[in-house]
Amino acid sequence: MNIKAYIGLALLLLAAVFIAQNTTVVDIQLLFWKISISRSLMVLFVLAIGIIIGWITAGHFNRKHKRSQ
Repeated sequence: MNIKAYIGLALLLLAAVFIAQNTTVVDIQLLFWKISISRSLMVLFVLAIGIIIGWITAGHFNRKHKRSQ
């Protein structure tokens, strides 16, 4: 196995431990909505939103940089 596989396996193990330890339910309130969700799912959703935003903005800036060359 190469180094990327070991790193991926270690991150997967850390994520599993994190999810197992953060099962408590938290309340999230946004304007008029109130949602009860487990803490680990909330962190996963926030991470996914951050990755999507980073992917979109990186693609936008890469296209803008390629046009200016």
